[in-house]
Amino acid sequence: MTQWLLIAPVLLPVLAAGLSLAVWRSAAAQRLLGTAVLTAVLVDAVVLLVLADRRGPLVLEVGDWPAPAGIALVADRLSTLLLTVALAVALAVLVFAIGQGTAEGDAPRTPFHPAYLLLVAGVGLAFLTGDLFNLFVAFELMLAASYVLINLDADEGRIRAGMTYTITSLLSSLLFLTAIGLVYAATGTVNLADLGNRIPELSDGVRGVLSLLLLIVFGIKAAMVPLHFWLPDSYPTAPAPITAVLAALLTKVGLYAMVRTQTLLFPRTETWTPLLVAAALTLLVGILGAIAQQDINRLLSFVLVSHIGFMLFGLSLYTVDGLTGTVLYAVHHIAVQAALFLVAGLVVSWGGSAALPKLAGTAPPPGLLAGLFALAALSLAGIPPLSGFVAKLALLRAGIEQGGAAVLALLAAALLTSLLTLYAMARVWRAAFAAGTEHPSSSRWRGGGLRLMVGSTVGAVLIGVVVAAGAGPLARLSERAAVDILERDAYQEAVLQGAGRDDPDRSGE
Repeated sequence: MTQWLLIAPVLLPVLAAGLSLAVWRSAAAQRLLGTAVLTAVLVDAVVLLVLADRRGPLVLEVGDWPAPAGIALVADRLSTLLLTVALAVALAVLVFAIGQGTAEGDAPRTPFHPAYLLLVAGVGLAFLTGDLFNLFVAFELMLAASYVLINLDADEGRIRAGMTYTITSLLSSLLFLTAIGLVYAATGTVNLADLGNRIPELSDGVRGVLSLLLLIVFGIKAAMVPLHFWLPDSYPTAPAPITAVLAALLTKVGLYAMVRTQTLLFPRTETWTPLLVAAALTLLVGILGAIAQQDINRLLSFVLVSHIGFMLFGLSLYTVDGLTGTVLYAVHHIAVQAALFLVAGLVVSWGGSAALPKLAGTAPPPGLLAGLFALAALSLAGIPPLSGFVAKLALLRAGIEQGGAAVLALLAAALLTSLLTLYAMARVWRAAFAAGTEHPSSSRWRGGGLRLMVGSTVGAVLIGVVVAAGAGPLARLSERAAVDILERDAYQEAVLQGAGRDDPDRSGE
């Protein structure tokens, strides 16, 4: 039974994508299929999360070929927790996209549903794969699907932005493939658990080069400064649901890959200064870039870049408390960033423009949108008792306990970023929700499509509220995940020896 649970997040969306192409003449069938499959996969992820928390890492040897030679899918606390929240957000965004197509009276976009399902399959494979090469395959699957989504009904500007995204992604893929080749040449394996034993045996110089190369590869995908330049030019040009799902998921997949490889393959017992510096630069450069923007989507894109720095902060400490904060912040950020982009999509639909000066002259949208934006924005800024506050508090405690001049400087950068985030969100509030004079046409705000869009946005915001409401249990789960990340033994034992992987009495505590 466990093997089917492990393969479902990858296999079901792939099969559904093919079936969606087969029923391309029926938009209703595509929508029903996509929604049903994502719901089923979300339930599957919740079950995997419960099992992984109770038993420890779950392993599927694809084709019954044992690791390290065969392909392994591995579900532990970290991967299943991020997979669960990612699928919940993906489902909410899909409902928004369905509503948007209905509200705007568009003809069915045939490639959308197959591409969206393949994107979800890539996300599932990235979180569950147990080897570097299939992590590469997952990124390529996400790249192909996201390129299709970004360029749906594209004009010249969006095609140009899509090419920037694609060229940058292909460059990082080339670097990743190079890194895989070097890792295999040095160790004779690409299995992550096996690499955790073999890479520490290499010379310090070789380990340093491989660690830095993988940091660059995943830093590009996570939009870490100074490797972030592609994101603000690519995401804001796409339709609101596409921007939301890419912003919420793809950067977190890059971050997950960074956490997994840097802790499992290159274990450290003290803070890593290069990553501390990168975290500080990401925090400050991103938020200063956001303040300078006059377009709501570009502003949110720079805020997205900035807050990747909080997650890098926790990773750079290489402590249980720091990684607990990273996991908490990733869960919070997936939900909140998606919610902000969905609200922005509704605001732009209401005002007819993404430019803040133009929105300032338009009568404010309904109060419900103002409330949804306020909840997500205040959470992102870290206002208590919302989810952003819980995650930032965990990171600040970890930094204070770690101490040291570099860490304290990073703490100051984090606090400044939080204040400037609040300022950036206040700029959007003043432009979009303060009283204007020009009343937009209300025709776009009628019908069932609008209800789906607003309802799915409420759902995305509520995910963040649930994170805050369940802060205690979630923090304890994140701490257990952080312990697993640093101790590594349970992960390696499950993959390489299979000890107790099907034993219902096995406990990962």
